[in-house]
Order: sequence, then C-alpha cells, then structure tokens
Amino acid sequence: VESIVSAQLHGRTMFAPTAHIRWFVGGGVPDAPDNLAIIAIIPYTVGADSISARTTKTKRKAKTMKFISWNVNGLRACLKKGFEDTFNALDADFFCVQETKMQPGQADFAPAGYTEYIYSAEKKGYSGTAIWAKTPALSVNYGIDCEAHSHEGRAITLEYPNFYLVNLYVPNSQNELARIDYRMQWEDDLRTYLKKLDAVKPVILCGDLNVAHEDIDLKNPGPNRGAAGFSDQERGKLDELLAAGFTDSFRHLHPDAAGMYSWWSMRFRARERNAGWRIDYFLVSNRVAPNIKEAGILMDIMGSDHCPVSLDIEI
Repeated sequence: VESIVSAQLHGRTMFAPTAHIRWFVGGGVPDAPDNLAIIAIIPYTVGADSISARTTKTKRKAKTMKFISWNVNGLRACLKKGFEDTFNALDADFFCVQETKMQPGQADFAPAGYTEYIYSAEKKGYSGTAIWAKTPALSVNYGIDCEAHSHEGRAITLEYPNFYLVNLYVPNSQNELARIDYRMQWEDDLRTYLKKLDAVKPVILCGDLNVAHEDIDLKNPGPNRGAAGFSDQERGKLDELLAAGFTDSFRHLHPDAAGMYSWWSMRFRARERNAGWRIDYFLVSNRVAPNIKEAGILMDIMGSDHCPVSLDIEI
C-alpha cells in the first residue's frame, strides 16, 4: 500500500503515485499550473491490472468577489470621459460592459492583470458586449446558443469552477414596440439558455435588461406604462425569469429603495432631475442569493447615460 496525490485541473480529477510527485513545502507544487489544486493524499493498492483508490474531494473555499456592470453607450466615447480612471478605482474582479459599439482592437484599452473577452455585433458601431476578468475563464460562450440571436454581440458567458457569469445587452423593443415580437422570442430563448446553465452550477447574470420591473423602478411610471422598457409584455418576461429560479440582487437587499436608477434620458435634463429608470441588473441563482454581501447602483459615476451597478457576493 502506497499513496497517491489527487489533483484537479479544469474540473478533472487526476491521480498520480506520490513517487512521481516532487514533494512541496508551504502549499505550492513546483512547476504546476496556477489552476492546479491538490485535493487529497489518499491510499491506493496496486493490483495486477488496476489501481483502486478512495477519492476524497473537497470543495474550493468560496470567497467574496466584486462584479461591475455598465452600459457605456460606446466604449471609445466613454474612454474620453474617464472610463479608465473609473475602471481602476472600482478594482473589480469582473468588469462587464454593454453597448460597446466597436469591433475588437478599435479601443486603446488593455488593463494589466485582466483577461479580455469581447463580442461585437456584425453591424459596425452597434450593440456589443465585453468582460474584463482578473481570473481567466475555464470556457467562454458567445451568444445564447440560438442562431437567430447570434449577430448582435449581445451575450457573453464565462465559466468558472463555482459559477457561470453571463453578461447581457437585451434588445430594446423600440418606439411603439416595433421590435416587441423579436424581444419576446429573445426573452424565451434566453430563459431556456439560463435554465440549462443553472442546472449545472449557479449563474450570475448582469447587464442592461432594458426593462424597469416595478413602479418603484422608474421616476414616472404612469405616463410610461406600455412604452418600450415598461410594457406589460417586457415586465412579464422578467417575472417569468425570476420565477425560473433567479433573484434580483438589488431588490433582495433593498426592497423599498426608491429614487435609485441606472439610466436617464439625455433629454429634458433628466439626470439632473433624477428622472431615471432602473434597467441594469445583477440577477443570481436563488440558491446563492443568501451569499450576496452588497448590491449597489453607482449613480455618481458619469461617462454614459447609464451608471454602473455592482455586486459583491461570496461564490
């Protein structure tokens, strides 16, 4: 009877006799990749044709991570309005943006210590999403696994050992709900996609969802009822998404907070008067909602017609 080392890399558990592992001091394995985690040293018996082992897997300890989401209304324009200073000051583990309005390489922004993921629309100067992550993802998926929604750069999914991060820019229904039929199909296909992810591991979803959920989520609900972003159809789809197993992180911690908005029209001095809408969100799988430490709306940060929203969660 000897011993083996059980280790995990990219979700795969591997075993090796200790005779083939260089012993280490202080918890580090020389020459091992950064994402190699030693799980256990366990006994094994060498038989004629096989190795039998008792595997012991211990879950990686959760830690509190900081997420930021911001519709920048054109990244190149926002860079001229202090985006880089804001990015550095917030020091997020994950910084997600929507409406980049650019193709890869068109913006002079490459923050040290982050891996960049960009998904651009086929139409230049339109839509688009991006994520900067301090920890490289195990895998990345662009889109929501539906060809009909694969042309406008609206969704990026990063996979990590304990969760999925999904960054979204939901289509606007447009004036007089001209695009409402497409929006409804998007919502149904998105919900199907998220439920598949959630069946595997918890989901953290962020972005511009282009809907104010309840009356408290906009300054003037009465005259806007039925308009794009506050139609019964759009609000109903958010109801369905939440009922499918997701929690609105801001309302989870601040159920009665009024006057907290993330978007303001650029007309009629709307931001100066705080005549806004809360249409940018962090939603999380219900089972990790108790781990939310803070959820904020950073209304003092300028640079776009939206402001950033934040989430601190132990995950």
